[in-house]
Amino acid sequence: MSTKLLNQTRFLASPILGCKVHKEAIKVCQKILQQKPIDWKPIFRNNLSQPIHNVDLVVTVGGDGTLLQASHFLDDSIPVLGLNSDPTQAEEVEKFSNEFDATRSTGYLCAATVKNFEQVLDGFLEDQIVPSKLSRISVSVNSKVLPTCALNDILIAHPCPATVSRFSFKIRGDDKTCSPLVNCRSSGLRISTAAGSTAAMHSAGGFPMPILSRDLQYMVREPISQGPAISRLMHGLIKSDQSMDASWFSKEGFVYFDGSHVFHTIQNGDTIEISSKAPVLQVVLPHLST
Repeated sequence: MSTKLLNQTRFLASPILGCKVHKEAIKVCQKILQQKPIDWKPIFRNNLSQPIHNVDLVVTVGGDGTLLQASHFLDDSIPVLGLNSDPTQAEEVEKFSNEFDATRSTGYLCAATVKNFEQVLDGFLEDQIVPSKLSRISVSVNSKVLPTCALNDILIAHPCPATVSRFSFKIRGDDKTCSPLVNCRSSGLRISTAAGSTAAMHSAGGFPMPILSRDLQYMVREPISQGPAISRLMHGLIKSDQSMDASWFSKEGFVYFDGSHVFHTIQNGDTIEISSKAPVLQVVLPHLST
């Protein structure tokens, strides 16, 4: 059995200052880290501004949102371990579901809770738990690769949701073959990774994908009908050896990465290329740590 001695662990916490359970989770994690043969440094996620380098592991404490934000500062060389600080309790959902949404912190990508954090961390340190490589989305605008990769999904849309977006797209293979050009008027275009296929994509009528799939799933949001021949092209897959070439024909637009906080502006005439050729993200997944 080999043991990793981590030079440094970056410990990221969500700034939910008013949540007692979350604060207690941070204290538990800090206490456990202090007992391990590692150097570590705590940082609130809102203080992240530069790419993370020179660490062997990033631990996020919060939920999937904290892990997603951290992923924007990570390349493919540093694994991340997510801890869900306030996981939903099944008995609470059953008791209160008729009164309100009883779900709390979503941790689909988080391998640990306070109950098993030390066990999962030790499994990683002792090479018993190996991070999985999750696909991310690469986006280029006018042939320039954007610096942010999406772990969950991207949304290409007008900044005002009530405004119709106009765009076209086609799927291009590495062998230069292309699908028919699709011209759209809709409320936007969403593309998700396998990891993101259970989130907004699934809620909109998409399908869950195997989490290690390298394919992407796309869906035109609320398309203005153009007949059955075109409708079947409004939802589909971008295979790992394919990319989507889109053209934007509205005056304004945004490419949103993993939610609304990170975005890139686009304008009429811009061309956008989307693929899964971004650097992967190493994530310790829940099913590998139980």
